[in-house]
Amino acid sequence: MRLRAVDGADPVAVEAGLVTALDGGAPLALGFVPGPEDEVAEGTAVVVATSGSTGVPKKVVLSAAALTASAEATARRIGSGRWMLALSAGYVAGLQVLVRAHLAGTAPVQLQGRFTPASFAAATRGMGAGPRYTSLVPAQLATLLDAADDREVREALLSYDAVLLGGQALPPALRARAADLGARVVRTYGSSETAGGCVYDGVPLDGVRVAPIDGELRIAGPTLADGYLGDPGLTARTFVADGAGDRWYRTGDAGDVADGRVAVTGRIDNVIVSGGVNVSLDRVEAAVRTVVGLEGGVVVAVPDERWGQGSAIVVALPGGFASADALLAVARERVAAEVGAEARPSRIVPVDALPLLSSGKPDRRAIAALVTAR
Repeated sequence: MRLRAVDGADPVAVEAGLVTALDGGAPLALGFVPGPEDEVAEGTAVVVATSGSTGVPKKVVLSAAALTASAEATARRIGSGRWMLALSAGYVAGLQVLVRAHLAGTAPVQLQGRFTPASFAAATRGMGAGPRYTSLVPAQLATLLDAADDREVREALLSYDAVLLGGQALPPALRARAADLGARVVRTYGSSETAGGCVYDGVPLDGVRVAPIDGELRIAGPTLADGYLGDPGLTARTFVADGAGDRWYRTGDAGDVADGRVAVTGRIDNVIVSGGVNVSLDRVEAAVRTVVGLEGGVVVAVPDERWGQGSAIVVALPGGFASADALLAVARERVAAEVGAEARPSRIVPVDALPLLSSGKPDRRAIAALVTAR
């Protein structure tokens, strides 16, 4: 089947094309323009371009069956009703809002313009009666909680039967603030390769299995993507079969499963998720090291209450260089230009000398511990 390119920033076009694709029509290409060689198997609904652990975009092939299985399992877990779209329809979390609304037989309400407390409240007012649902990233929830003194914003947030939170780790302090207000938030875990969130509040959706294999979380079930368009090698490495013939997705996340609950402890590779976007710290570090005075800087992950995760530059600053604040400003500009605005480091941590391994390379574990201690 030939792919049809649709602008992911146009939710009306995505919704119209998605409904057709779910019924066996032309599959959609979101986030890229397909070439003449880009053909997919029958049953494919959408191919979504997404950033991987290296920051290089991948094209995830999702069948109508996988998208539908995910949406139906969500309805069984949290209920069915009206959905408000506050995320880009070009990403899997926004796409699934449209799928869930379609299966519920309701028209999705689309937030207009930039996400603000006022636009959120306005979109919520237009939802009508019945159960209400939406999907947000934690930074959006933080924005609403910051504005919760406004009665309309507070009442809008509290009117939802469930607010799905995904795209990045939900900081405990932010979840506590939401609970204190009475907002019904549900932490989700998943990716484009699992047709969106497939673990809710630590518990896999019906039909989904999660297992730690050699410290890495792997996922099986009906929501798995078919693979990566045009990259059979990556598909074979990422989606693997066990001895029973069951197909598993290698998440690249470290974690464990105890008493049926999934706990994610971090990335196996050197990647953070900032504001719902995968950021390769290797790429950030490469950009930082092009700044005079930061040639020996090491970039490590740090927690960020608003964005989930951020990064810091640890560097031994010799005399005669600009102040740390001035260097940080230059580094942030360089990283924004070469990697993306979401990848900008949040601070510089000056040290007298970087901890080194016996090989002479930076001891990244010791450096990260140093930042944590500070």
